[in-house]
Amino acid sequence: MFRSIGRKYQETALIKLIIVGLILGILIAVGAPQAIPAVAVLGKLFVLALKGVAPILVFILVMNAMAQKNSDASAAMKPIVRMYVFATFFASIVAVCFAFAFPSELTLQAAESDITPPSGIVAVLQNLLLSIVDNPIHALASANYIGILAWSVLAGIALHSASDTTKVMLADFAKTITKIVQWVIRFAPFGIMGLVADSIGTSGIGALIGYGHVLLVLVACFFTVAFIMNPIIVYAHIRKNPYSLVWATIKESGIYAFFTRSSAANIPVNLDLCKRLGLNPDVFSISIPLGATINMSGAAITIAILSLAAAHTLGASVDLPTALLLCIVATVGACGASGVAGGSLMLIPVACASFGIGNDIAMQVVGVGFIIGVLQDSCETALNSSSDVLFTATAEFAERAKEGTLTAEDLVPSHEA
Repeated sequence: MFRSIGRKYQETALIKLIIVGLILGILIAVGAPQAIPAVAVLGKLFVLALKGVAPILVFILVMNAMAQKNSDASAAMKPIVRMYVFATFFASIVAVCFAFAFPSELTLQAAESDITPPSGIVAVLQNLLLSIVDNPIHALASANYIGILAWSVLAGIALHSASDTTKVMLADFAKTITKIVQWVIRFAPFGIMGLVADSIGTSGIGALIGYGHVLLVLVACFFTVAFIMNPIIVYAHIRKNPYSLVWATIKESGIYAFFTRSSAANIPVNLDLCKRLGLNPDVFSISIPLGATINMSGAAITIAILSLAAAHTLGASVDLPTALLLCIVATVGACGASGVAGGSLMLIPVACASFGIGNDIAMQVVGVGFIIGVLQDSCETALNSSSDVLFTATAEFAERAKEGTLTAEDLVPSHEA
């Protein structure tokens, strides 16, 4: 009987199982709150498993890609990185427009936080540069993806002239790690059930009501970027209806990221989706972990809207040049945000400094961010992570479109990797 149940579980589409897990999590949180601690363990196990395997997965895949790399893969990275940066900047512009059109006021109260914000953009850039030369063992242990990428690229370049036997062994190792990730991902329905039950049971919906306006503005901005701005970018490159690809990335990447609230933890999911989209592994094995670090449209939105909400609350005047400066600060700051839950909030003090708002007030805004984070951070991460796959796929599909080989079927992922 258990064997037949297991076979049925394997044959059922993962998205259907996730929906079942989501519903069960809500029912447990509402109808059996005493069971939440036990069920929450499943969510913690799922997130920890993803976070645990992601650094070594990235290191092995990137090293393998660089060892077997060709010049085409290097050239393919340029348009992806360009889309990452421009999309983050345009998202900050959308956020500023929303903040001016629908100004929000915050009830600022003293909020404790153990976050130590960077002193400015120079500090953000300095931290990024220092992360590159981090000890490789420490980089793996602390999930420092900038350091992991740097060392794996160097190791891959060094292995480029290795024997064919060594390269085959490295490729087999990469396949092994990928297989382990697929096993972890199959655990997703149970993990999401635990995450949903724990989130609703711990924070509830009541905590969001007091900040309903700013939360509504944030969510509306996230949806505008996801379903209007990003599709425009995709269409400009592939000249085909972008929504099948946009919806696929949101459904099969964004949903995971919504519940894990970590771009870093979602890297294995995105790599699997890229494979099912038929993309070049030499490219996506590098662009996906890189995107988890620098492709942060959602983070730029959060930084811009909460900073302007603080300025509006205090009656600070924000002119057009200052707003443009905020877009630049939000873009650079977002690229320096860590790919973990709440990573963008620590950059809010940097943006608030643009309006002359002190650190004490700014940290209260960070506290507001944590209060609404149960929904805000989930939506932000879903946008960030799903667009990593979206722009990686767009760059490759744009080349196929130029060659006249791109079809509508290419924009839809296969069911199996």
